Amino acid sequence: MVLEFDNTFAELGDRFYSPRMPEVSSAPETLWVNEGLARELGVDPEWLHSEEGALFITGNEIPEGADPLAQVYAGHQFGSWVPQLGDGRALLIGEVHDHQGRRLDLQWKGSGRTPYSRRGDGRAPLGPILRELLVSEAMHSLGVPTTRVLATAATGDRVLRQTALPGAVLIRVASSHLRIGTMEYFASREDGDALKTLVEYTLSRHYPEREERHPLALLDEVGQAIAELVAVWQSLGFIHGVMNTDNMLLCGETIDYGPCAFMNEHDPATVFSSIDHRGRYAYGNQPAIAHWNLARLAQALIPAFDPGGDREEYLKGAQGVIDEFPDRYAEAFRDRLAARLGLSEVREGDEELTADLLAQMAESGVDHTLMFRALAERAGPAEGLLPHFEWPEAFGTWLNRWEERVAEDPREPAARQEAMAAVSPVFIPRNHRVEEALEGASEGSWDAFGELWDAVTDPFTYRQDRAHLATPPAPEQRVAATFCGT
Repeated sequence: MVLEFDNTFAELGDRFYSPRMPEVSSAPETLWVNEGLARELGVDPEWLHSEEGALFITGNEIPEGADPLAQVYAGHQFGSWVPQLGDGRALLIGEVHDHQGRRLDLQWKGSGRTPYSRRGDGRAPLGPILRELLVSEAMHSLGVPTTRVLATAATGDRVLRQTALPGAVLIRVASSHLRIGTMEYFASREDGDALKTLVEYTLSRHYPEREERHPLALLDEVGQAIAELVAVWQSLGFIHGVMNTDNMLLCGETIDYGPCAFMNEHDPATVFSSIDHRGRYAYGNQPAIAHWNLARLAQALIPAFDPGGDREEYLKGAQGVIDEFPDRYAEAFRDRLAARLGLSEVREGDEELTADLLAQMAESGVDHTLMFRALAERAGPAEGLLPHFEWPEAFGTWLNRWEERVAEDPREPAARQEAMAAVSPVFIPRNHRVEEALEGASEGSWDAFGELWDAVTDPFTYRQDRAHLATPPAPEQRVAATFCGT
């Protein structure tokens, strides 16, 4: 294997991290390789399947040029301030470039204790590792900005949770692992120099086209990135489950696939996370939580300024960015929904049409994913995309309004249908199918996992032999709670 590391974050200095080597796994064995991502990174997938590859995936062998470290950060968890968190079971291996020249982090997850593990063991059970692999790649295939997983390997060791579980490690790939909580950590220590360093570094790495190297520029860029990210989550019915500030990346990618899930019935109150007892991170609350998190970032950047004119100017500008966020989100969400409704441009009255649809979906309990795909079927000449979908009778009036509106769209019906089908998936990683796949894999049978992987990594293509993977769960199949895996 040839990976050329260029570790710019490590060069910032050890106040931002703690150097650490991964703990040794007793019997490394490769479980799954994301072959497409491997090729993007210039890594031979067959090598990752080998014994030597398993040693790399688990961290038993450190690749040349790597500089393993645990990043430090803080965060607001369920609204409560935690002054120090950090990578408690993950290590940044280093930075590489993909075939397009993009700089990416490689990170071990489940590689053992770090100085930030608190009372944890730093390990990860097999189930959550495979969930992140499956759901993150599904998100990537759906066009969502996301971290991804290069490969997973069993450690041969047991991880004690409620019971003893098989342990595993994954290699996560991300544009970076810089978080809102990273800024909060240094703000809480009033370390303005560290904040200035991070602002310059983050802008240079993620927003190089931005001429200003200033905290307000960073806040503005992150605000736009988060607005667009949450808009695509909402359009797809994705519920993150734990939108703490330490789980919001400054690059605008999705991270942390523990208690996440996709909705079945459209309901703004939907919660899956087993620890979200009050519904703070319910589907309908996600835009407001993103807004709240952005305000925490704005607050965290204040110590980068000395008291005086520059700070006052920043506060005025930051308030403007915060105030603008709801409109930015609304515009991004409107554009996503317009595409799913087959509208090539947004006109007066379209937002009301969309709002009425979402209200009707919530009232009728219609499946979020299949509803939009079924609209694509009605938009053009092809039939039989979703033969198992039944339209609720209550939708008749709204459908008449929608059909009148799309008739005004300049595209031909076939082109409109093709465009709608390209943004309205058939296959998502539904909770009950994910659990089936993980249960089978934990028992050594990978058939269900492989079948689901093939479907969710090609989510817009309908195939009759996969139709069972598109259907919502029967009452006895429902999985109501998801878990963080720590």
